[in-house]
Amino acid sequence: MPRVSFAPPYLCLTFLPLLERLLPSLPPTVRDVDVPPRFREQFILSGYRPVDLSWRCYVLSLLQIHNETLSVWSHLLAAVYVLVRFLVFAVLQGGGILGVRLQGLEGQGFSVDVSSLPLVLYVFSTVTSLSCSAAVRLLHSERTHHSLFFLEHVGVAVYQYGCALALCLYSSDTAWTQSMLGQIFLPVVAVVVWLSCIICCYADLHLHRPYLWHRRICQVVPRGVAFLLVISPVTHGLASHNWANPSTLPLHFLQVALFLLSAVFFSCPVPECFSPGRYDIIGHSRQLFHILLSICTLVQQEALFEDLLWRRQALVREFGEERLLLACASFLGLTLCCVMTALVIKRRTPVQLLKEGR
Repeated sequence: MPRVSFAPPYLCLTFLPLLERLLPSLPPTVRDVDVPPRFREQFILSGYRPVDLSWRCYVLSLLQIHNETLSVWSHLLAAVYVLVRFLVFAVLQGGGILGVRLQGLEGQGFSVDVSSLPLVLYVFSTVTSLSCSAAVRLLHSERTHHSLFFLEHVGVAVYQYGCALALCLYSSDTAWTQSMLGQIFLPVVAVVVWLSCIICCYADLHLHRPYLWHRRICQVVPRGVAFLLVISPVTHGLASHNWANPSTLPLHFLQVALFLLSAVFFSCPVPECFSPGRYDIIGHSRQLFHILLSICTLVQQEALFEDLLWRRQALVREFGEERLLLACASFLGLTLCCVMTALVIKRRTPVQLLKEGR
């Protein structure tokens, strides 16, 4: 009988050493006592990655089981879904969204549907925020601690304003739009979101873990106030039972419920406080917060798609083209302000660390 050889192919023998160099074996996770205090989460006792790994190891830890794995994947998958779903909607239902086409037979230029620009900015802000949050959780090393958290705060601020822009223009009812809050909504949101970004960056630089109550307040209160203000067009419609597009009512109700539930897990370390160490890998509060907020974002996006189709024809007539363009330009201004704020505070990081002897 012919012999069967199980020897690995020659190419495998050639590339295996190279593959081992490119994909090194990752060190096992460690306990909370093995990482600096600022990397510890309350009641989470294990599943931490060592803080002195290379960039390559942190990237490869995407495929490792640790206490941030589900948080990272929930944001990455949500970001991909938001982008793909938007492209599908743009092609199949949105008419290309921006309606870019040659004008006239002679091709005199391009036309842009300004009514869809807020949706484009919303999708951009959502993908930016989810990507920044995933990067913070994945690449959180001792060298990049402050820089990554500043990046996350900018991403959250950009998302909050992008969300406010879309909800204000697509999902608000006439009574809210004509109210005093509706008239000054975007400038107020811009100021509140910017202040929230400043306070969160300041707290990360000056208020250190573990578990300072004033640090938690500096995180929860500004973001909570900003988000409650951002979704006020939706909550007003739900409370007044005066909803222009009844088909999106369940979606908006669900997004508000998911946001409030995620805020509970962001504020309180449950369920891990009842059984420290039991929910280290699956089920701790920060993980549940990220998953619920990702689902909330997906639901919110679907509601905005429906609201855009409902109000698209009347949007320019109701708000005016100049006001829509000015609102979209304010998004870029807010983004620039938050980025510059984070860079200015980041420049103070070495001085602050030297002052504290760290």
